[in-house]
Amino acid sequence: MIQRIQSVWLLLAGIINIGLFYFGIYKADVVNSSGAEVVKKITASNNIILLLIAVVTIALPLFAIFLFKNRKRQSNMTIMSILANISFMAAAIMIVGNFSNGTPTPTNGTYLVGIFLPIAAILFLFLAFKGIRKDIKTIKSLDRLR
Repeated sequence: MIQRIQSVWLLLAGIINIGLFYFGIYKADVVNSSGAEVVKKITASNNIILLLIAVVTIALPLFAIFLFKNRKRQSNMTIMSILANISFMAAAIMIVGNFSNGTPTPTNGTYLVGIFLPIAAILFLFLAFKGIRKDIKTIKSLDRLR
């Protein structure tokens, strides 16, 4: 199960996606109605849409590790995980955009580490997909030799 390199890549992608709950996505300084500046953070755990997508991005690669006997399904799960990571980034950027246009308007905003974690996870998922495809080609070539 873990002896194949794509299992290691899938495990690393799952671990990186767990970091979505520990790191913030966006931080902004907002002036409230009393005139005081307050720091507001957007995280995956305080937004229901980001929470659901983050859970999917964690579950898919970790579940795909155990599909080592069915390589076609494992590659499909890896592609779905890549799409889930892309959708997390898109949803996060949309939520930040809505937050920046809201009332009261933030005076200063900064993206945090959490927005860049899905990019690293996509890289590991791509490497896992490449390894799965290599295994599929090897098995097909061995079947031709029989």
